[in-house]
This record gives sequence, C-alpha cells and structure tokens, in this order.
Amino acid sequence: MLTLQPYHRHLRKTIVLAYPVMLSQLGHIMVGVVDSIMVGKLGPTPLAASSFANNFMAVFLMFGIGVSYGITPLVAQSDGRGEEGKIARLLRHGIVLCLALGLSLWGLLAALSITFPLLGQPSDVIALGKPYFFIIASSLVPLMIFQCFRQFAEGLSITKPTMFISMAANLLNIFLNYLLIFGKWGFPELGLNGAGWSTLISRILMAYGLYLFIKHYPRLQVYREGFQWMKIKGQFFKPMLKIGIPSGIQFIFEVGAFAMASIMMGWLGTIPLAAHQIAISLVSVSYMMASGISAASTVRIGNHLGRGDLWNMRRAGNTSFLMAILFMSFCSLTYMLFKNFFPTLYVTDAEVIEIAASLIWVAGIFQLSDGIQVVGLGCLRGMSDVKKPTLITLMAYWGLAIPASYVLGFVLDMGPKGIWLGLLIGLSVAAITLWFRFNQLCRIKIQKVNVT
Repeated sequence: MLTLQPYHRHLRKTIVLAYPVMLSQLGHIMVGVVDSIMVGKLGPTPLAASSFANNFMAVFLMFGIGVSYGITPLVAQSDGRGEEGKIARLLRHGIVLCLALGLSLWGLLAALSITFPLLGQPSDVIALGKPYFFIIASSLVPLMIFQCFRQFAEGLSITKPTMFISMAANLLNIFLNYLLIFGKWGFPELGLNGAGWSTLISRILMAYGLYLFIKHYPRLQVYREGFQWMKIKGQFFKPMLKIGIPSGIQFIFEVGAFAMASIMMGWLGTIPLAAHQIAISLVSVSYMMASGISAASTVRIGNHLGRGDLWNMRRAGNTSFLMAILFMSFCSLTYMLFKNFFPTLYVTDAEVIEIAASLIWVAGIFQLSDGIQVVGLGCLRGMSDVKKPTLITLMAYWGLAIPASYVLGFVLDMGPKGIWLGLLIGLSVAAITLWFRFNQLCRIKIQKVNVT
C-alpha cells in the first residue's frame, strides 16, 4: 500500500542520494577550475585562451552529457517496476550510443575549429587556444563512455563509486597539471597544452575505472548481459534518444548562451574575457553541485512514477526544489562576501580582478534562479517530460538572455557586467516557468488518478 511520506523523510532520502552525485559533479567541474587557476599563473592571455576553448567546447560537451541523461530516468522507472532484462538492455544500448556520440562530437569539433578566426577574438588568444582545443576535444570520447556508466549506476541509486572515481581523477589532474604545465620532475613544460593533456589522461582513467566497477560489482552481476554487444537492435535506441536529445538541446540553449556571452566578452578584449573565465569557473562549481540535486530528483521521481506513487513523486520533487534554494542561498552569500578574494586565486592583474569581482557579484544574485531551473529540468526529466522544457529554455536563454546581454552590454554601454545581467534575466524566467511546469504536471496526473 502506498502512503504519503513526510517531507523530512523525502529530504533525508534525497540527501543520501544527492550528496555523492554533488561531490562527483564537484570533482568533475573542479578539473576545469583547477586548470583555470593553474593556467592563470601563466598570465591573462593563456587564461583567456583557455576560456575561449572551453566555452566553445562546452556547448557540445553538455549536449553529449544531456543525451546520456536519457538513460537515467528509463533505468529508474524500470527499477521501480523490477524489470531486470530491460535494465540490461538499456546498459548495452547506452554504451553504443555514448561511444558513437563521443566520436561524432570529436569529429564535429575538429571540423568547426576552422571557424575560430571568424569569431572576432584576439589573434593571440586564437593562436594559443587552438592546439589546446584539439586536445580537450579528444577527451570527449572517454568522457561520454564514463557518462554512460555513470547515468546507468545513478538510475539504480548507486552514486558513491562515481563520486570516488571523480575525486581521484581530480587529484590526478592536479598532479599532472603540475608536471606538464610547469615542466616539473623532468617532464616537458607544455604550458596551456599541458592542462589539456592532463584532462585527457584523467578522463580516460575515469571511464576505465567506472567500467571495471559496473562489470564486477556483485549487485550488478544480474545486468552483465548488458555487455553482450551482438544483441544491439536499432529500435531500442529510440526511448533513450526521445529523452536524451531534448535534454541535450536544453543544455545547448543554456550553455550556448554562456558561450555566446564569452564570445561577446572577447569583443571587449582579452582582459574582460579572462575575468569572465574566472567568474564562470566559480559559477560552474555551484551549478554542477546543484545539478547533483537535479540528478537525484530525476532518479527519485522516476522511481515513484514507475511504482505509480504520484503523491510522493510530487513531494519528492518539491523537496529537491527546497534543497536547491537552501544550497544556492549559501553559495550566493559566499560569492558576494568574497567577490574580491576569489579572483586573486587565479591572477594578480588588478584590472582582471576588478572586472571579475563585479561579475561574481552578479553571479551571487542569480544563484537561486540557476539552482531552481536545473532542478526543474531534472524533475521533469524524471517524468519523461522534455519537449516543453526545451522550448522554455530556448525562449529564456535565446529569446531573453542573449538579446538582453547585448543591449545591456553594448547598446547601454554597461560592458561585462551588463552581459551578465542579461544572463540573470534569462535564468530567472527559466526557473519560475519550470517550477510551475512541474507542479502543473503533477496536478494533472493526480487528478487523472482521482477521476478513475
């Protein structure tokens, strides 16, 4: 018999599921943050080159990650219904899908690199950033394989192994950065390219480590059929793509908006672009940790939906929104209090520090909106609702945020701060609309059950 669980029980369950994902996401994003800090020691131009390359690649990276998200709700719903054979089939087809996607994205990025001179960036930034870009683009292949195993495990509420592997990879990346960026212990001094090689090596080992866990963990032996490659059938990709492609497009709209903001920063020069990289790397930390709450909400809502427990599904979702508000409020306060300190971790250039501090202040304001919108997408993904949320992100980021950033930054001559205020507008609209969408869908589903 299904009973309505109190909020404190939902909170405890969500925290238990979310905190390893949050730490895993933190380890994942800290690779980029550490790269920025260590590259920043080389000067503003290498930092700006890193910003340009990473922001250009981020659109494609997040699309790939979004597509892999199509695995999690299907595994969670099947787990709720006890469908072991279907879960093994999802693993098999998920591996093939993510491998093919990683290779395709790598080829596409290599082809698009010829457009770099057309994007209006400083010539020294392009010259320094292009070889680094080719290296980190190659890391998409092992990262997508890692994502497949990660989303599969999270769909079964297994989150701690991913956390430990991600944290170990982050420590390895720091060590390799030290060796390869600065040429320590007899290793070549590769500068910015050294950070790229460190990322590539770390992601290869991440993928291999999680593969070994999935294949040999006793609880998952029942799904070993998922590694039988000869049983691939085209029609089984459709459910994953039905959720994954819109999820990837959602990320394209959001991350693409930030990438476009990075390009607009480049129009203002190397110094604003370097400041933007500092602020965006800090914001990425809180965003990725909030996305851990989002991932937990996808799993919990998928489980409740699979069991037909709609009332606890709604309560689990609203608990996730509450967690995001509390966590992002803390992040907001931290950014505002230490806005002048954080940039000094990256650079010593006074002008870069001053501009970065003003952007971090704006970042503090939009933390709540950022957390609510990412959790909203996760909750709706758990319900397999992805089409309307995709339209919401399109309108919020490209219908509002980017035009507002251009008007505030260039027409009204507010510069870098104006560009970020435009992003704030888009994030806020997305957050409000996605929260309403989730609760509206819950009411509709519950009313249908009550009527029958």
